[in-house]
Amino acid sequence: MIRHSLTGLALVTAFAGLSAPAAAQQAAEPKVNQLIVYGDDECPAGQGDEIVVCARKAESERYRIPTILRESTSPQNEAWTNKVLAYETVGRGGTQSCSPVGPGGFTGCTSKLINDAYKEKATGSDVKMAELIAAERAKRLATIDADAAETQRRVEQAEKDYLARQQALEEAEAAKKAPPKP
Repeated sequence: MIRHSLTGLALVTAFAGLSAPAAAQQAAEPKVNQLIVYGDDECPAGQGDEIVVCARKAESERYRIPTILRESTSPQNEAWTNKVLAYETVGRGGTQSCSPVGPGGFTGCTSKLINDAYKEKATGSDVKMAELIAAERAKRLATIDADAAETQRRVEQAEKDYLARQQALEEAEAAKKAPPKP
């Protein structure tokens, strides 16, 4: 019995090793460097295949604590109204409560998640890195056609030069083999 399980383990490891080269051959995504620059600071250029995306903020924000961190959620800064509302929901169970207690307690979880998402969106960062990355990728893709056309032109010129050299060599050898004229 132990012998069969070891053989099965060996087969599983052998098959797992077969997929590793295929995974290694997949092209890697270019490195994306996300920076926040302030005022008139210059956005650094990318090195090689690196994509550099810069979000620009006002010079007055340079040495400030980010907006998200400035707004404290500490209990000392909480409004009295919110504390009262919290006490109203203590011990609440059942439908629309988002608690494991009572029948249908899970039904309030969806609305709680939606409300939390809207709160997070309202207090979120003003820098949209995903949009900046998409714009930078689109800018790079716009130059691919021009780069491909230039590469094709150089390849065709290299082929013409090669054929001209070959023809010149053939003519030179044919002139050597031809008998001299009297």
